[in-house]
Amino acid sequence: MNLTTFFLIFISLIFAFGLSFYQYFYGNKSKNKVYLLLSFLRFLSVFGILLLLINPKITKNTFETEKTPLPVVVDNSSSIVDLKAKNQSMELFKKLTSNSALKEKFEIQTYQFDSEFKSSDNFNFKGNQTKIDEVARNLKSIYKNKTFPTVLITDGNQTSGEDYIYSFDANNKVYPLILGDTTTFLDLKINQLNVNKYAFQGNKFPVEVFLNYTGTKNVNANFSISQGNNVLNKQTISFSPSNKSVILNVLLPADKVGLKIYKATISSKEAEKNSYNNVKNFAVEIIDQKTNVALITAINHPDVGALKRSIETNAQRKVTILKPNEIKSLQDYNVLVFYQPNNEFKNVFDTNKLAGINSFIITGTNTDFNFLNQNQTNFSFKMSNQKEDYLADFNTQFNLFALDNIGFEQFPPLQNAFGTITSVGNNNVLLNSIIRNIATNSPLLAFSENGGKRAAYLFGENSWKWRLQSHIDNKSFEKYDIFIDKTIQFLSSNNSKKSLVVSHERFYNSGDEIEITAQYFNKNYEFDDKARLTISVTNKLTKQTKNYDLLKTNNAYT
Repeated sequence: MNLTTFFLIFISLIFAFGLSFYQYFYGNKSKNKVYLLLSFLRFLSVFGILLLLINPKITKNTFETEKTPLPVVVDNSSSIVDLKAKNQSMELFKKLTSNSALKEKFEIQTYQFDSEFKSSDNFNFKGNQTKIDEVARNLKSIYKNKTFPTVLITDGNQTSGEDYIYSFDANNKVYPLILGDTTTFLDLKINQLNVNKYAFQGNKFPVEVFLNYTGTKNVNANFSISQGNNVLNKQTISFSPSNKSVILNVLLPADKVGLKIYKATISSKEAEKNSYNNVKNFAVEIIDQKTNVALITAINHPDVGALKRSIETNAQRKVTILKPNEIKSLQDYNVLVFYQPNNEFKNVFDTNKLAGINSFIITGTNTDFNFLNQNQTNFSFKMSNQKEDYLADFNTQFNLFALDNIGFEQFPPLQNAFGTITSVGNNNVLLNSIIRNIATNSPLLAFSENGGKRAAYLFGENSWKWRLQSHIDNKSFEKYDIFIDKTIQFLSSNNSKKSLVVSHERFYNSGDEIEITAQYFNKNYEFDDKARLTISVTNKLTKQTKNYDLLKTNNAYT
């Protein structure tokens, strides 16, 4: 309460007392006990009313001294025992936690870490991993928005995780107490290796390698990547006390299909105490993505040549132009392009009903739409003999696969027979057709996927003009060719779906946590959360097999 409030309370007290005295005792000679009681009650009531009107507020301030936290974190990994530093670690820990000066200034809290971080003051030094970055991440979470020092008792040999040098908050000091022999030895190390899990056959895939050097003199090291007995890449790297890190980017050939195992090695003429980190294995699965496209046409048209050039801009695509009667077998082709089909295509369509190859049907003024009504089920055609020009309208809701609008609305019109095109199956429309700025509610370019079979439909000829217009607008054919490539990619994708999909790493280092994830799908390819999955693990040396039940999570089993 401030001084004004005290003054008002004092005035109220005097006023209540004066009013009670005046009403019951002023000029009144009788001073019996009843008057005294009534006078006291009047005093209380008046003073109480005035006190409520003043509404005094009483504030209580409590001051408490909070000590700065001092986390003492101990490395609980087995490497401490290997370095014969267990006793040294425990001795340091006991000295810190029992120090009276530290206890007076700090709130000492003890933790341990190996592959995990947890509160503890009892250590067994049996951890399989050393993740120093976990210390930084967990301390930030525990002491959020606080400034505090940290004592870290460790040998400093991190085996996994992110670079801990940049993990700790710059505002919080870290005082490391290093265990074991701190003598610096010459050491070459493959610190990190980045590579994609998959590569396409016939291409070259990149490998990014981070090499580190520890030492006090200049060293020439030999780096190589080999597959079996074949050395695929070899080069000499120079290190010095001022040049201790090198990043290499290597391109390796993807020649044969299958899972290929490679070995990266760094070595020198100098003797190294630790050569374990000089070798790193990695694996890449080589995939055959070559797509053979049969472009079948009974007529000559500029569209045919333009399509062939667009498709073959992707080196993984090969187009063969054939007449309908030249088809002997479909087994060599992954995608069939039917350009303006008519009755001459009857045998090819019949053969493909059994082969089930994905197709791209392009119609125009020479198309027999009665033939199409009889030989496909995705669209129904009621067409006249009149020709019509159709402009394109891009459907922004199309989500079958990612495709940008490359300016379809500005492209020249395609020509097709005038009539009604009705969607029958499960179709996704990319482009709708427009006649003289009037929407027809009919598709111009559509895709379908029914019963595991995919198809694309372009209802109009003269798409060669689209490619030419795209070049005029962008000074390049690239955007149009990418559009055609994505169409062929959709049709050439492998439609076979596995009921069981298992995910795991190619290699695991000793002590790594091995996590295997599996998904099981029913006949509709929906995740089955009622399945029971078991994995069998066999030891190659002892031939002993153990079975483990996988536990269900939100959308997988682990």
